[in-house]
Amino acid sequence: MTSVTRRTILAGLATAAALPAGAATEWPDRPITLVHGLAPGGPSDIIARLVAESLSRRLNQQVVVDARPGAGGRLAAGQIARTAPDGYTLMTIPSGHAVSAALYKTLPYRSIDDFSMISMLTEFPFILVTSAENEPRTLKEFTAMARARSSPMLFGSAGNGSLQHLAGELLSKLLNVTFQHVPYRGSAQAISDMIARRIDFMVDSPTAEMQVIRARKVRALMVTSKTRFFGLPDVPTATEAGLPDFTFSSWQGMVGPAGLPTSIVDRLNLEVLGVLQEPAVIERIKQIGNNAAPTTPGGFKARIAADIEKWTAVVEAANIERV
Repeated sequence: MTSVTRRTILAGLATAAALPAGAATEWPDRPITLVHGLAPGGPSDIIARLVAESLSRRLNQQVVVDARPGAGGRLAAGQIARTAPDGYTLMTIPSGHAVSAALYKTLPYRSIDDFSMISMLTEFPFILVTSAENEPRTLKEFTAMARARSSPMLFGSAGNGSLQHLAGELLSKLLNVTFQHVPYRGSAQAISDMIARRIDFMVDSPTAEMQVIRARKVRALMVTSKTRFFGLPDVPTATEAGLPDFTFSSWQGMVGPAGLPTSIVDRLNLEVLGVLQEPAVIERIKQIGNNAAPTTPGGFKARIAADIEKWTAVVEAANIERV
């Protein structure tokens, strides 16, 4: 027996030993539930259903989406953290998972240690937008206007502690300009007030802003992605605009409970990669303003950790009270 063959056999035995009883040859042998904690019909729900449909074909088992909205996904995440790691209950989480870790003193789960990371699924940048009737057409002009004002510029968000809120606070820190936050219950009213110039700007998602940008009611000054956003190819990135530290994105990813066998994690990662390379899936994801963005399990874990660190620093610098 050669050393290569011996290593191959030993590796196979180790993998089998790591699986739950019967899983080595049978997983999946029954339907899989894919949970998410946000509203049915929204972008996160659409993405979960797209992935579930293709995974069902690839795994030869039905993958059923189960929406459990509440508390920005924290309730569902707490439930999944306590689920048996057998590969039959998975979850998609939003980038708010990292924001919650920065904002909340206690959560019903440990944001990293209670989950097995499988892959990121999608991501999208945010956009710095202002009323089309305002003068600034570049970040430089926007900054000059903010510094010339006798009172702070007002920025809107979807609510206290939202990613829009933290993005506005990060922009304030990086430009060394004081802004005043105006929280709303969702983006819609904030956008209306921005168009009417009752507030000065927002840092918001393409899903919320693209329609009014195309209608030329608001003006996009920059996007927060590393490369130009496919939906706004003429709008510069933060780096191109001169603010490289304002690079970030919102994402959605797939996890399981902590302790999910490596063989199942690897199989799911491989199949998710295949799903996100399907042209029809890529096109549908783009239609809702996202990019397909698969990662390795380790890469996804590192991304969550980095985002927690990033937004925790913003919360502390802005003196936002943790709840």
